[in-house]
Amino acid sequence: MRKVGFILHPGYSPMSLAVATVFEIANLQAGEAVYDVQMLSETGGPVRTSVGFEVMTTPFSGEPLDLLVVGGSMEDATPEVVDFVRMAPKFARRIAAPCIGALVLAEAGLLDGRRATTHWMYARGMAERYPRIKVEEDRIFIADGPIWTSAGMTAGIDLALALVEEDLGMEATRFVARKLVVYHRRSGGQSQFSTLLELEPKSDRMQAVLTFARRNLTSRLSVEDLAEVAHLSPRQFSRAFQTETGQSPAKAIEHLRLEAARTLMEDSNHSIDVVAQQTGFADRDRMRRAFLRTFGQPPNVIRRAARGAVAPDLVDA
Repeated sequence: MRKVGFILHPGYSPMSLAVATVFEIANLQAGEAVYDVQMLSETGGPVRTSVGFEVMTTPFSGEPLDLLVVGGSMEDATPEVVDFVRMAPKFARRIAAPCIGALVLAEAGLLDGRRATTHWMYARGMAERYPRIKVEEDRIFIADGPIWTSAGMTAGIDLALALVEEDLGMEATRFVARKLVVYHRRSGGQSQFSTLLELEPKSDRMQAVLTFARRNLTSRLSVEDLAEVAHLSPRQFSRAFQTETGQSPAKAIEHLRLEAARTLMEDSNHSIDVVAQQTGFADRDRMRRAFLRTFGQPPNVIRRAARGAVAPDLVDA
């Protein structure tokens, strides 16, 4: 059982609580309570969020934690909260701060001499106020030893997924990401916000088409081929597929190939040429154009970024 404590103080943003959902779904995937999530505050009892509703908490105790999460609040943390965070390395194996929670870590001195990130609106101010921190503005999240920081509040989900991967492995993390309909690993920095959501057709017929396509990415997969699987004419199939998925068959197949190529690059040492052949792109130039079109970055850059996330103790890979 890994104990996870979330520090809440007045003005805490409910969006930061989305991080807790990652651990909830990880428990679901494992079929047991791998993570024991607790909400903590200075005095215990109800804590008022920035929206106005209250969250029940237990008081600080200093009991051993596998992870302490310091979320963002539009109100300054009290000296007592900062002192508690300052002492955290003595009882918490890891400490994470999504969004402007990094400012609390900075005030407590835990980021001195470390790499860190925070929301882009506050990154420059944090760098100026705390010159001993190496602030990297355009990162989704950074892990420097046992200290983890992320950009905006949704980037806290990326951070939490990486923590779960460190604990439970890649397959568990992919399960959680699929349930949340987010990327297993989001490439790029804060300047890249879009994600490729998994296709979810309404009918079994179209689901069968996508299953066939996933298993046969190296094949031509023309509209005629796919229509045959659906037992429809090409015109009927194209119209029905667009209606159910919101994408044309060609675009959907490209996205499936992109996901397969990205996963293969993250999980193997295959060359870009081999990845392109095994995922149906035929050649690296065609695959590179597809990556640029969808992700805004070429395959080799995404591979380096992903491996940096898998091995967080390394300097940028």
